Amino acid sequence: MTAGTTLLTVGGGGLLAACGSDDDGDSTSGGAGAGSFGTLSMRLSWIKNAEFAGEYVADQRGYYKAAGFSGVNLIAGGPSATPQDTDVATGKAFIGISSPDITGTAITQGAPLKIIGAQYQKNPFAILSLAKSPLRTPQDMIGKKIGVQATNESVWSAFLKANKLDPSSITKVPVEFDPLPLTTGTVDGWFAFVTNEPNLLRVKGFDVTTFLLADHNYPLVSETFMVTDGSIAKNRDKVKAALTAEIRGWKDATADASLGARLAATVYGKDLGLDEKEQGLESADQNKLILTEETKKNGLFTLTDTLVEENIATLKLAGVDITAEKLFDLSIIRELYKEKPNLV
Repeated sequence: MTAGTTLLTVGGGGLLAACGSDDDGDSTSGGAGAGSFGTLSMRLSWIKNAEFAGEYVADQRGYYKAAGFSGVNLIAGGPSATPQDTDVATGKAFIGISSPDITGTAITQGAPLKIIGAQYQKNPFAILSLAKSPLRTPQDMIGKKIGVQATNESVWSAFLKANKLDPSSITKVPVEFDPLPLTTGTVDGWFAFVTNEPNLLRVKGFDVTTFLLADHNYPLVSETFMVTDGSIAKNRDKVKAALTAEIRGWKDATADASLGARLAATVYGKDLGLDEKEQGLESADQNKLILTEETKKNGLFTLTDTLVEENIATLKLAGVDITAEKLFDLSIIRELYKEKPNLV
């Protein structure tokens, strides 16, 4: 069942006015008729917060239906959810959102998957600290206590290797996801998503600072789209249709950060008790990770050859030894923009 069936008025023109618009000239994808692809099952990488603003806007504005789907089923993730790569590899979801380290590991263990594009051109992981005691560089963490979640330990270890930091010089404190220990002085820094925990604290009145791992020798993309090898070989038009809807949704979401924030707080994540103000800050911050000079020129979700090479090198630091050919298949996104240059 498609989430969010109520059309909301958000911003100046409102979502209702835009529903079904076809400014990009793609009322269908690959010649598919309306609904011919059936319902698109998409596995999200986390709970239904503003992280998936583009998906919400695409759903509300009818972009999935315009691309040839009868609707979209956005399957939430979370700490207790089945790994997203498993859901795609087993066919529970046709397409999923993940990250190169997770998908790369799955592939080395036999999963028939490929990354076909990346929402975030810069990795969202960051070190969060209070502005009164700021940590501005990796070296500033030496001698400090840093809260690190169990699920992020592999990234943490790779980041230390990338910056030639001795793990014993920093006290790693096991934590969950609520950054309260940072505000009480239990830890000096916090392993965070730059879009999430910093904004949770800002709306509570805390003055915080961050530095991105991506700016310090950790150039790994994130929020990557993945499908099976079989889908690439046998359902290429369906993959292109999904990407077409995604591109249109994210173009709108990055043009107005309030769209996805409102939908996350009032429709898709309504039961999560999300704060719309915080979701707006999160949406605005993630847009900075999505929009780069390269994606403005080449199109959303594209990756340059240089960025692919940097990702492969970074993965090796994390113990994921994989080639670009085994991890990425960017032929579909490139074909799509060649066929529909007005999507750029």
